[in-house]
Amino acid sequence: MLNWEKPELELIRAEWPEGTSPKVKGIFTCRTGGVSSGPWGGPEGIMGLNVGPHVGDADACVRMNRTIVGQLVPSAPKWLSQVHGAEVLHADEIEGAPEADASWTMTPGVVCAVMTADCLPVFLADRSGRAVAAVHAGWRSLAAGVLEKSVETLKKALGDDADLVAWFGPRIGPDEFETGEDVLTAMLERLPEARDAFKPAGDGHYKADLAMLARQALAKAGVTDVTDCGLSTAADPARFWSYRRDGARSGRHAALAWIEA
Repeated sequence: MLNWEKPELELIRAEWPEGTSPKVKGIFTCRTGGVSSGPWGGPEGIMGLNVGPHVGDADACVRMNRTIVGQLVPSAPKWLSQVHGAEVLHADEIEGAPEADASWTMTPGVVCAVMTADCLPVFLADRSGRAVAAVHAGWRSLAAGVLEKSVETLKKALGDDADLVAWFGPRIGPDEFETGEDVLTAMLERLPEARDAFKPAGDGHYKADLAMLARQALAKAGVTDVTDCGLSTAADPARFWSYRRDGARSGRHAALAWIEA
């Protein structure tokens, strides 16, 4: 791990709930600081830090961007092939990029990683610093129970004295995330209070609050101590890509969590 950052590389660092061990770390990469260009570049079309290999960007650029990101953390991130499901993997055992939407570890220096471009990145940690997880929480993953399963996995590994906290990273905000009745129906099947996170927007559409839905899912699993950066990817094109705003060629951000040795 190198103790430097490129001047144009902006990071958002997780600010954990009070009392969380300083050994628990988390970062979220913004749009610039890499080598991609065009739609995968920064707001001027250059120096993009896209880490998504599946969005049409040049493979060489994605590999270099991942190398840049890898220099900011203790070891090579454990990347996933995300499928908007509820599979939670032990990061220590990850090889390649298996299909899953969350990973966890109790091993210092192992880096859990998820990619997002509107979905909500959630970091979970044991307050004492024994475990950490990174979760890709779009609405489909939330409806599938990815947060509840991640909490269950950590509690099983930690035992009865588990004390879990969470951090929410940048995601599409409630003013930009317009959905249909199908999303509300799917969330109500998982979360009885989900309707509170949906505001009518006319013609059978709603504005949905991903962070509120995630809080409900965590509370259902027994986790209530959450901090939230409150940033919307769709509302800030200078800092973030947004699938809803930019389309299928939107770049991907990296959300990385680990325990310091």
